[in-house]
Amino acid sequence: MSVAARQQQAALLIDAKCRLGEGATWCARTGRFYWTDIEGARLWRYDPADGQSTFWPMPERLATFALCADPHYLLLGLASHLAFFDLATGETRHIVDVEPGLKTRVNDGRCDRQGRFVFGTKDEASPVATVGGFYRLNHDLTLERLPLPSPAIANSIAFSPDGATMYYCDSPARTIRICAYGEDGSISGDRLFVTLTDATGEPDGSTVDRDGGLWNAQWGGSRVVRYGADGVETARVTVPTAQPSCVALGGAQLGTLYITSARVDLDAAALSTDTRAGGVFIATPDARGLPEPLFQGAPAQR
Repeated sequence: MSVAARQQQAALLIDAKCRLGEGATWCARTGRFYWTDIEGARLWRYDPADGQSTFWPMPERLATFALCADPHYLLLGLASHLAFFDLATGETRHIVDVEPGLKTRVNDGRCDRQGRFVFGTKDEASPVATVGGFYRLNHDLTLERLPLPSPAIANSIAFSPDGATMYYCDSPARTIRICAYGEDGSISGDRLFVTLTDATGEPDGSTVDRDGGLWNAQWGGSRVVRYGADGVETARVTVPTAQPSCVALGGAQLGTLYITSARVDLDAAALSTDTRAGGVFIATPDARGLPEPLFQGAPAQR
């Protein structure tokens, strides 16, 4: 860690006990925080105005999702396919299957600055192999595979404030990569951005602050690390649970760091001491976020 890097401790906000909390997303329109419990097949929402949390059961595991330009909907990245979700009725509307015939599932995803949904998949075999892919759902709901290396566990998808840089990773490699990302969706100059140097931890979900810093949750490492645009660590947040999984900057001034976590892969002995595993944690670093880009596609009118 850089000598100049700042350190902070996160605190428990919601003792949700999610099996696999993920998909941390702040909705600036409503002032609410959304996340998913992948293995619990639930979409969660927290309202800081009244401190209440609610959830919706999902038809299958919900890996990732995005806010939509139409505020009535979310875009869901379910295990096997993409779908629209009507927040009022709970109805899902199928868009497209993802990697049919492979033993993979949808994993991490974020919208680019043009409002297209970029996501990756993960192998569900054990041990995992690099058989997945990275994809983009365009405004017209067409799906295309991106020219990036096949991952075993795709994660850390995020975009610079100007949208011209994409971050991503294959978690088991313990590296985060970077590439140039054109307004037209073109990708070039793929290269290494960061190699994790701590003895434990793999890169998981990320978000970018308004100054261009990448905040990365590090699974198995009990931490969130901020890297400057040059790849140098500038801050870290210690999280009092083993498996922080994803992050978002939210709150009224977009200065609250929300951190999801997980209980999967922790045995009874580990859970007896890691009692807050699966909870949502918060910290207040010296950083401000950006409003989450909205997916610009919409369901066809019936």
